[in-house]
Amino acid sequence: MKDIAEKLLSLLGTADYIPLNVPELLRDLGLPPNRQQDLQRVLRDFEQAGRIARIKGNRYILPSEADLIPGRIRMNRQGKGFLQPDDPTLKEIAIPESETSTALHEDRVLVRRDVRAKGRRPDAPEPATGSVVRVLERHRTQFVGTLRRGREFLFVIPDDPRMPHDFYVPEPRDVGRPARIGDKVVVELRAWESRHTNPEGEVIEVLGAPDEEGVDMLSVLRQYNLSLHFPKKVLSEAREIGTLVQPSDLTGREDCRRHQVVTIDPDDAKDFDDAICLERVSAEHWKLWVHIADVSHYVSPGTALDDEARKRGNSTYLVDRVIPMLPEALSNELCSLKPQVDRLTKCVEFVISNDGRVLKTRFFPAVIHSQRRFSYREVMALLQVQPADPIARMLHDANELAQHIRKLRFKAGSLELDFPESKIRLDEQGRITRIERMENDVSHQLIEEYMLLANEAVATRLMNLKLKAIYRVHEEPDEKRLAEYREDVLSHNVQCGNLRQKSEVQKLLHKLGTLSIGQALKIGFLKSLMRARYAVEPLGHYGLAKTRYTHFTSPIRRYADLVVHRALFEKQHGSKQSLAEIAEHISGTERNSADAERDSKDVKLFAFLKAQIASGRPERYPALVTDVRNFGFFVDVPGLAMSGLVPLSTVADDFYIFDAQRNLLVGRRTRRVIRLGDKLQVQVAKVDSFKKQVDFQLAVEARPSTPRPPKLPARSQKFPPRADRSQRGKPDGVTASRPPARPSFTIPAAGSKVRAPAGKQRFRR
Repeated sequence: MKDIAEKLLSLLGTADYIPLNVPELLRDLGLPPNRQQDLQRVLRDFEQAGRIARIKGNRYILPSEADLIPGRIRMNRQGKGFLQPDDPTLKEIAIPESETSTALHEDRVLVRRDVRAKGRRPDAPEPATGSVVRVLERHRTQFVGTLRRGREFLFVIPDDPRMPHDFYVPEPRDVGRPARIGDKVVVELRAWESRHTNPEGEVIEVLGAPDEEGVDMLSVLRQYNLSLHFPKKVLSEAREIGTLVQPSDLTGREDCRRHQVVTIDPDDAKDFDDAICLERVSAEHWKLWVHIADVSHYVSPGTALDDEARKRGNSTYLVDRVIPMLPEALSNELCSLKPQVDRLTKCVEFVISNDGRVLKTRFFPAVIHSQRRFSYREVMALLQVQPADPIARMLHDANELAQHIRKLRFKAGSLELDFPESKIRLDEQGRITRIERMENDVSHQLIEEYMLLANEAVATRLMNLKLKAIYRVHEEPDEKRLAEYREDVLSHNVQCGNLRQKSEVQKLLHKLGTLSIGQALKIGFLKSLMRARYAVEPLGHYGLAKTRYTHFTSPIRRYADLVVHRALFEKQHGSKQSLAEIAEHISGTERNSADAERDSKDVKLFAFLKAQIASGRPERYPALVTDVRNFGFFVDVPGLAMSGLVPLSTVADDFYIFDAQRNLLVGRRTRRVIRLGDKLQVQVAKVDSFKKQVDFQLAVEARPSTPRPPKLPARSQKFPPRADRSQRGKPDGVTASRPPARPSFTIPAAGSKVRAPAGKQRFRR
């Protein structure tokens, strides 16, 4: 089979090749007739992988020869697709909704790129658009939705708004429990021939009524194919490893058990995969140890543990639970760097100058005995008082050094794009009790800077040794998107230079931090960025301004880090092709987990907001206007970690006119102005669980309890008093609903385990 594959690709790649069918290929390859089935099997596998294309007359050709690009398509909520080509040298290709065929989110597809005549402009750029000609591989075939009955048939409305059609289904049978209209169900896609017709499916599981306890989270688990349980063989391998570090495990390791090693994590974390220790070694120099849990010592390639970890790709942090990448016996116990017990680590040792410059690095396996486990809150409180013991003194020094390192990072071009995050707290019944705002304060930055340092050092080491590995990459934004964003900024009378220059981006972001509309425009900048991903090519990280960067610091919860550990310390890695497949797979699992995490928050928030509407006393929330349109304005509501729309139809105080030139709304009677950056207060007005949207309305003002003052004499009423201009467009509050295309970008801290808020995942570090 291998000989046929090599000969086939060689034949199709010749300059004078003319597309051939199977009998002709058999002849030109010099194969006997009894090997036709082997040839057809290779052709089928290559076609499914997108390495060759079948054209009219069942003839075969290399995709590039017919302007066909294989890749993975991602859909937004408006139905538009974006192809990430398999070839890393090709840019993203936009697919109009009318040209997506029957492709679904994350499917592997073959796209015909649009090619236009250049005429007298041979240097004109190629249009980055195309159309889907074939679905090569379905990413998923099972969907969660709500069962409904039409006049003549049953259908299922999918929960995922990126699924453009309802499913026609027959009467459910043999699904374990009766299916009632309105129930949440799982439907299996059976047939879908054309995007102009509805797909056909079959109900394979009934989850229950939407308001039944536990059904909301069960729907999320099924929707994103997240498994709560590990296979028996995986659990058996985990048990065989044991629960304690054995003397035989210490062979070849440096003993760091006497060091003042500490961990810093969120207060509810259980998987402690990083720890630090800092010591002064001279008047000018510090020695820093970054210890990372040695998962690779326990999880070997080819084992059931490794296969399951690779399949999952990463841990998923839902609002009410964690779906770990590894069994809890490892993730929360033997691998977790818990205090007062011996643990195995992979260590990066740094010698750092007082001003934060790295002078020397060293890499080695170690054993530690963590002295104390800190939460971010505890560290923040400790840093605000004088140190009372050696560990507190170390943390004060570590914070000061981290700030020097952070200063150098921004001087090198790193972008400050951190947003406050929100943590949803639930009661025992799974209802929201409160939503906490999490700031990226110095306690987070302390650990973040050291983790970034370790990730960069490991990537540099891998590249210097020319070892095959997986890198964390964040490509430069598309020039067209940057240009459009720049025009948007200029339209708000904010000076903006050439954003293709990193220094100008930094200047703009700094300036936005001082403006009332800055936060809204900053969100707009995030929309113009590419999404971080994994790749075998070290393409660098645009947001962090690092040419060499990988993920090394979280092997308990990310498979990428486990692969990097093996590549650096054990020289165990597969071929470049196998690593590329892993990189694509774990990039997909990361996106899947981000979507699941967002939806798990949404279902709880939707229930929380519906209860507010039902009570007749919806709460008021501060909100920021982030976009203005002719039908309403979008707002960001930090207190709910949501963005959304305030439709003009709900603003009853006036009839508003959209000024497209100045991008604002003006009340025809009151002359009230609503513009980008306005701070308002809002209340929830409508919750649409199907569309996954929440509409808000301006908060209702409380009526005064005291009687109104008497009217002035008639002569004073000839010219009514002019409205106070300082208050126009600034009511007490605004509310938000989710826009049709919810933003999906953010950079959580590399070392921090605080989860990114819903809707800000694009810039994950």
